[in-house]
Amino acid sequence: MRLYQLLGPARVSLVHGRGLDGRWTILSVGPARAGSTMADPARSHRYLGCDACERSSDRALKTVLDQVSSPHCQQSYHSLRRCPVARRSHSGEDAISDPKNHESLTYRDAGVDIDAGGALVEAIKPLAKSTARSGGSAGLGGFGALFDPRQAGFTDPVLVATTDGVGTKLKVAIDADRHDTVGIDLVAMCVNDLVVQGAEPLFFLDYFATGKLDVSAGQRIIAGIAEGCRQAGCALIGGETAEMPGMYAKGDYDLAGFAVGAAERGSLIDGSKVVPGDVILGIASTGVHSNGYSLVRKVVERSGLDYSDPAPFAAGQSLGEALLTPTRIYVKSCLAAIKAGKIKALAHITGGGLVENVPRVLPDGTKALFDATAWPLPPVFAWLKKEAKIDAVEMSRTFNCGIGMVAVVAAEDVADAIRILTAGGETVYSVGSIKARSGDEAQSLVINTDRAWQD
Repeated sequence: MRLYQLLGPARVSLVHGRGLDGRWTILSVGPARAGSTMADPARSHRYLGCDACERSSDRALKTVLDQVSSPHCQQSYHSLRRCPVARRSHSGEDAISDPKNHESLTYRDAGVDIDAGGALVEAIKPLAKSTARSGGSAGLGGFGALFDPRQAGFTDPVLVATTDGVGTKLKVAIDADRHDTVGIDLVAMCVNDLVVQGAEPLFFLDYFATGKLDVSAGQRIIAGIAEGCRQAGCALIGGETAEMPGMYAKGDYDLAGFAVGAAERGSLIDGSKVVPGDVILGIASTGVHSNGYSLVRKVVERSGLDYSDPAPFAAGQSLGEALLTPTRIYVKSCLAAIKAGKIKALAHITGGGLVENVPRVLPDGTKALFDATAWPLPPVFAWLKKEAKIDAVEMSRTFNCGIGMVAVVAAEDVADAIRILTAGGETVYSVGSIKARSGDEAQSLVINTDRAWQD
């Protein structure tokens, strides 16, 4: 006896006994031959069958069993219950199993390895612990994490929350098989958004999703997140690792980050004090940071280069290594300038570049005017521009073009602000000024690009 278990509606044939004429009759499954007869089923391995067509094989089997329970079929009913079952595979071949002893399935059989997840958690516990700070323990394993702002030194705190990802820079990391730095990018994209409002980052949580968990790659990714947290002075207090078979292509993964910071009530920065005559300081970026990588990848594709090839713009580095330079974290240097009372507004230059991010912190009636000759265009941007013939407007609204953070300061505070930021490890340029704006004028404009950004 054989049971064929098919996808969709299942048509099943099972033995039920001899006919009244004493001969065995074969009823086939699907398009196979029907009505064939054989006198010796043991030699032919083909048997008389009861047909049942149901929406599932289980229902089909029940229908057949109901049929074979009739009096003239009782003799073979018992042998039927002992017979093997054949399951039709996608290739059409039959795999033998037993209807009473189907192999037990596990979560791992479905593509989720609980043991691998546990191994990753154990591997990253010391990484999280290394980010501990006052107010939180930065431990992993509980259902939730606690943080006490007062223990962190705040009297009347206002909480500020941000969330972000790394975008398609992850595809560069995956294709180059370099996963050590994207965790820093993840933290940077969140905590830099906190500091522009005058908030000190307190804690961070991450979400790491993949189709099949690679513990080694996962550990490197989380190590990068922990490094970013240490640079920002915030605690990695929790996260989620999601292994989701079928959701991602082999080797692919995605990251999301969540950061919470705090500032004393009344000390938040909102740009409301910015006035015409204020000076714009540009704080240098480390490269492309984490925005515009869909265009970057398109340029790389057009160039014909592989990520393992030498970078045309960075001596001694592969293209993948150079493009994966992590986003700079500006938290500590900018907080020092804020606490010194030298900052009126800050803008993190992410997607939208200099053109679209700076207006977010300017009051109505003001505009930012950048002079592209006031700072050098880093080689990576010069290469992208030349390789893909990207025009200046597109460059300034897609990439940071060498300025990762913009600070607006009063003219009399320029020297002090530069001194404090430089002491914090930043490279700072005076890149423009705030002007009066009228009507529908653009609120941020980059001039002299024709001279400064020549191919």
